[in-house]
Amino acid sequence: FDWPLFWTFLRPQLLALSAAVVLALGAALLNVRIPVLLGQLVNVVARCARGHVPTYLREVRRPALRLLAVYCLQGLLTFGYIALLARVGEQVAGNMRKALFSALLRQEVAFFDATRTGQLVTRLTADIQEFKSSFKLAISQGLRSGTQTAGCFVSLYLLSPKLTGLLLVALPVLVSAGAFIGAFLRSLSRQAQEQVAKATVVADEALGNVRTVRAFAMEEQQARLFRAEVDRAGHLSEQLGLGIAAFQGLSNLALNGIVLGTIFVGGSLMAGDELTPGDLMSFLVASQTVQRSLANISILMGQVVRGLSAGARVFELLRLEPLVPLQGGISIPAHSLRGRICFNHVSFSYPTRPGYRVLEDFSLTLPPCQTVAIVGPSGGGKSTVAALLERFYEPTAGTITLDGHNITSLDPSWLRGQVIGFISQEPVLFGTTIMENIRFGKPGASDAEVYEAARLANADGFIRSFPEGYDTIVGERGTALSGGQKQRIAIARALLKDPAVLILDEATSALDAQAERAVQEALDRAATGRTVLLIAHRLSTIQGAHLIAVLAQGRVAEAGTHEQLVRRGGLYAELIRRQ
Repeated sequence: FDWPLFWTFLRPQLLALSAAVVLALGAALLNVRIPVLLGQLVNVVARCARGHVPTYLREVRRPALRLLAVYCLQGLLTFGYIALLARVGEQVAGNMRKALFSALLRQEVAFFDATRTGQLVTRLTADIQEFKSSFKLAISQGLRSGTQTAGCFVSLYLLSPKLTGLLLVALPVLVSAGAFIGAFLRSLSRQAQEQVAKATVVADEALGNVRTVRAFAMEEQQARLFRAEVDRAGHLSEQLGLGIAAFQGLSNLALNGIVLGTIFVGGSLMAGDELTPGDLMSFLVASQTVQRSLANISILMGQVVRGLSAGARVFELLRLEPLVPLQGGISIPAHSLRGRICFNHVSFSYPTRPGYRVLEDFSLTLPPCQTVAIVGPSGGGKSTVAALLERFYEPTAGTITLDGHNITSLDPSWLRGQVIGFISQEPVLFGTTIMENIRFGKPGASDAEVYEAARLANADGFIRSFPEGYDTIVGERGTALSGGQKQRIAIARALLKDPAVLILDEATSALDAQAERAVQEALDRAATGRTVLLIAHRLSTIQGAHLIAVLAQGRVAEAGTHEQLVRRGGLYAELIRRQ
């Protein structure tokens, strides 16, 4: 658990937390005082037991009013510290969620290749909620119970050192047993929480890809897989519950035995006039307070263990620093940006597959305002070239330059946000309006700019045909739209920021002939005056490219125009014959 990192979230709430701690201590100290006041009241009752009622009422009024005032003040203090802790807990949890979400967004793409989305969502939601609950309980119940235990032991010693000695004999045994069981529960709790995260991942994947599940009639298989993960999580949680139950049961047995011994020994002391009835009453109430406090601490232990485990997992992600920062570096002034891109002897392996070279000594130049197409067999590294240009990954060897500047020296935020427009085979839309999806490419764009981008992308016509027009909700991942409609909205989104470089990663391969014509017309219009990197399987879509590079075994096997490559009769000509 990273205490210094936790302190950065807690420090802004230190004033409110300090006030809550003071109020909680005050409530606990008043609770320590209550048994003494009850004992005084019992002594008055015992003296007046055989007396007259008027005398009793006069004698009992003062201790009773004093006890009532303490009850009222304790209620106010309890309200105050619980309200303050609620505010502190929500502020800390909210700031942790914001920081964790920002930290996750900063991570490089390789991090998401190796980490399941469901696990990250669990960290953002369930783990932070668990940690917040434990934090609030540790302050409210833990501080209060600890103070009451210490204060009541002082009161108990002042009332009867002999009875207090009886209690102290049992304490070392209870503490050592609690520490042993607590260590076991801590390990079991972490295993149970990790298994719950695995079950969440299965559910997230199945529900997020429900169309694929339905298309292959795999509902029952996915349900069995989820049930198996849930059963494993349930088994571990049951073991954890049994452990906590055994700990609490043994604790209650020990504490009740102490109370029984207190009554037995206390009766003997009363018989010898060493205790008054009020003192015995005070001792019993104080010992019951100690019992409740220790029971609360035993319950709290399991909660704190779970909370610390959850917090440790959250802070583990918060400490991660991406290899490629989101911001930082130089930017090329707009008036001098030409869009010349050079791949110089680039080699690359994906971090999840370090032993497999996707690109090997890859060199290619994209002249300004020209279209360069990359073709080749599936798995040959075509999309990897686009990913490296976007700086989703860093080359293992070699350099990539933009107008002579190594892209590692350029500001990644400027490069992605203003220079490069990216249109993939399967565009991802957000579950909001068409207007907001297009404006995602340039959040500050006016409505007129959005309309113009949609017109250039051949999207304005079908958008206005919808009853809600640009305010139409596209559904999760754009499921309310056809493939061609989603693709044209993605083109409009890319064109809105007027990029100098456009990457088209098989942008028409998943479309039917009619949709492909509409999208291709939009792409041809979008390519005008821009450096375009075109990645395609359908060779008919690249014949007009200024340069075609054939990629094989991670490097450029041949390059030239369509006519040149066909006359050469090499790999490109073979690909043409196959299609």
